Amino acid sequence: MAIGLFFAVAAGALVGMQNVFNSRVNERTGSWATTALVLGMGFAASLVMGLVFEGAGLFAPKPMEMWFWFSGLIGVGVVTCLVQGMKRLGPTFAVSIMMISQLSFALVWDTFGWMGLEKVPFTWQQLIGVLVIVSGIIVFKLGGAKEPNTETKTKRQAG
Repeated sequence: MAIGLFFAVAAGALVGMQNVFNSRVNERTGSWATTALVLGMGFAASLVMGLVFEGAGLFAPKPMEMWFWFSGLIGVGVVTCLVQGMKRLGPTFAVSIMMISQLSFALVWDTFGWMGLEKVPFTWQQLIGVLVIVSGIIVFKLGGAKEPNTETKTKRQAG
C-alpha cells in the first residue's frame, strides 16, 4: 500500500508540474501546438521506456475492448481542456475543479460499473468525501485571495 501511495502522490506532483509547463508553452504557441508537443513527447518517451522495460512485448498487447484503443484521443481532450481552463481560471482553481470532476465521475463509474469496471457499492461516506473536497475548494477560492491588479497581471503574462 505504501508504494501505491507513493506513486499516487508522485502522479499528483507530476501532473501539477506538467500543467504549469503546459500553461507556459501555451502562452507562446497556442493550444493545439501545446497539445501536439505534450502528447508527441509523451509518445516518444513512452516508446523508449516501453522498449527498455518490455522489449518486444510492447508490441503484443492482450485482447481488449475496441474503444479502449482510443484513450490517446481522450488525452487530447484532457490537455486541451486543462490548458484552456488554466488560462481562464488560473492553475490552482482549474486543477481543483478538474480533481472534483475526476473524483465525481470516478464515483459514478465505480458505482454503476461502467467501462468494464467492477461495481463498487455507493456509500454516503464517498459522497461526503467529494462534498468536503468541494467545500474546501470553495473556501480556498472565496477565502480572501485577491485578484492581482492589472500591472501585476501584465508583468506575469510578459514573464
